[in-house]
Amino acid sequence: MPSVCYLSSLRLVPEAIVAYHDRRGERIAVPRRSRADEDTIMPRLASPVRPGLALMFLLLASPVLAQQVQKPANQPRPQTPTHDHDHDHDHDHGHHLHDGTYRGRVIAEVMSYLGANWLMRPSRVQEERPDEMLDSLKIEPGMTVADVGAGVGYHALKMAQRVGPEGIVYATDVQPQMLRMLVQRAKQAKISNVKPVLVTQDDPGLPPGEIDLILMVDVYHEVSDPETTLRGLRAALKPGGRLVLVEFRAEDPNVPIKPEHKMTLAQARAEVEPNGFRLKEVLDFLPWQHIIIFEKPEDDAPAAETAVTEAEATSSP
Repeated sequence: MPSVCYLSSLRLVPEAIVAYHDRRGERIAVPRRSRADEDTIMPRLASPVRPGLALMFLLLASPVLAQQVQKPANQPRPQTPTHDHDHDHDHDHGHHLHDGTYRGRVIAEVMSYLGANWLMRPSRVQEERPDEMLDSLKIEPGMTVADVGAGVGYHALKMAQRVGPEGIVYATDVQPQMLRMLVQRAKQAKISNVKPVLVTQDDPGLPPGEIDLILMVDVYHEVSDPETTLRGLRAALKPGGRLVLVEFRAEDPNVPIKPEHKMTLAQARAEVEPNGFRLKEVLDFLPWQHIIIFEKPEDDAPAAETAVTEAEATSSP
């Protein structure tokens, strides 16, 4: 059965300018879009869930529109611009990073901010059980945590309540439009311990060695350069800090999500563990998703410190 993308209306926040901070604390001003309403596309759904009659009529009566909003599951990613790396930074290792795949897995397109309504859908509570997922992570007051690929802050605001006023939540995203909506939602909820950070695919934008837990919900499979991202996330974690991937289970064909937006546990382990992480725990009580918990080893030492230690050992008589 062909997949159907959904259209809905999104009201952007009425702010003229929104300020964000990069990881050095510098403010970045991003103007809002001039158009208040946008058509939104929900790219992750693999099958329709009770579409309205008006939507069905629209898609059936307008094949041109349907062709524009529907993306085949095997559509290749646009070519990612390459950078001039020296041999010390050439980390493709034959894994076809720049042809839209990594270790045989198709890298999914980043979900557009135009699909933000889907992130706030009421059915998400039953489908993903976000509160139970966060409870299982044992987030404690005073922790410094990060929601990477935070979108509109669906999980970041819940995390903020758990870490309390003494804790910090870094909410990162590559799309300023998403962060604009997150800022508005945080203001409405009177939450002040969430720090929105505008980042790039090459730089997670997190302070080194300060994060207790990094959460990525339905995000990791969209990362265009997994090895660079994982290096940055590992650097941001404290020794013993946790990286949590919540991903739709590719092992289950009944999970109604496009294949490129799902991952198997084996795929996640094969990609994450070689980059300096150790599998800590896997929780599978959610209806559709894995909770895969990795940790940065307690004895992990910065690369520079390790190099010095090895040099000293070599020079010793």
